[in-house]
Amino acid sequence: MTHNTTPAARSDVAPEQACPIAPVVDIVFSRWTTPILWALHEHGRHRFVELERRITSITPKVLTDRLRQLERDGLVVRTYHPEVPPRVEYEISELGRSLGPLFAALSDWSVNLDTVEEARQEYDSKERPPNRRAVGRR
Repeated sequence: MTHNTTPAARSDVAPEQACPIAPVVDIVFSRWTTPILWALHEHGRHRFVELERRITSITPKVLTDRLRQLERDGLVVRTYHPEVPPRVEYEISELGRSLGPLFAALSDWSVNLDTVEEARQEYDSKERPPNRRAVGRR
């Protein structure tokens, strides 16, 4: 099998074909998904207000939207208890649990964050020549 890597050929390739993990990244690493899945994976079943307390910077609307999407994707199970007052609980599904090794690998990799920060500081401290593309543009 040959691959045509001309610019024109590359522009016709869908992102998920160019990078087969792109759809996974879109599902798992969209904003707020990871903290929600992490909380449910690490701490078990939660009611909505418990998740709100655990992930303090998320708004109720965004939490509701993300939980609905995670339920739709099969990563979270929502259980409604018809009590007075009604009780709703969220827990990670088996499919969501299958992401555990991925989260563990990312957690292991996090030891590199200090090195990333050092690289950023080194990069930011260097003088850069002006961007030639930007020259002459207004």
